[in-house]
Amino acid sequence: MSGDLIVPDAAQGIVVFVHGSGSSRLSPRNRYVAGVLNQAGLGTLLFDLLTPEEEADRANVFDIGLLADRLLRRTGWVREKEEAAGLPIGYFGASTGAAAALWAAAEPDNAIAAIVSRGGRPDLAGARLAAVRAPTLLIVGGRDPVVVGLNKEAQRRLRAESRMTIVPGATHLFEEPGALDAVAEHARDWFATHFAAPRKFAAQYPLGPKIS
Repeated sequence: MSGDLIVPDAAQGIVVFVHGSGSSRLSPRNRYVAGVLNQAGLGTLLFDLLTPEEEADRANVFDIGLLADRLLRRTGWVREKEEAAGLPIGYFGASTGAAAALWAAAEPDNAIAAIVSRGGRPDLAGARLAAVRAPTLLIVGGRDPVVVGLNKEAQRRLRAESRMTIVPGATHLFEEPGALDAVAEHARDWFATHFAAPRKFAAQYPLGPKIS
């Protein structure tokens, strides 16, 4: 499946984007966020989770296990790339892609440094949430009440470090002026912080949820 890997000189880490339902590696919102991360010295990978034929079956779009498996395979591919050798890896998931990112990060042999969810459905990761070890930032729009509630409930099930950030006035797609800028800035800061201070994932202690 197609993908676009960008690794700036002296990159601090690689962020793998996991798009949501009805989207692809060409998502203008994800590509905008990726550009902000690249400018901050972070590498990015945007790739297609499904083939065009698979996307025609809507059941595949919501098959979180399938999406997570594709993400795990592509994560392994990134780790084998010479330009990414030894760099920490993070996930940026949107909508159902956030659930796939958390599902994949819960795998015991998949050391992920940080996760950011944008307007995500982390609740769809189900029981796997408790096994996630990576620090997780949940970004939701203030005018997206259903998703805000789902994220709050999912955060209660996370045992790893987590933070929930609500972007005032933003709806589900963060189309309002300045909303996507806020997402990109929060994501940049979260990844930069956690890439700079790698954690021993198996030894993390649970931290209480924090909302800002």
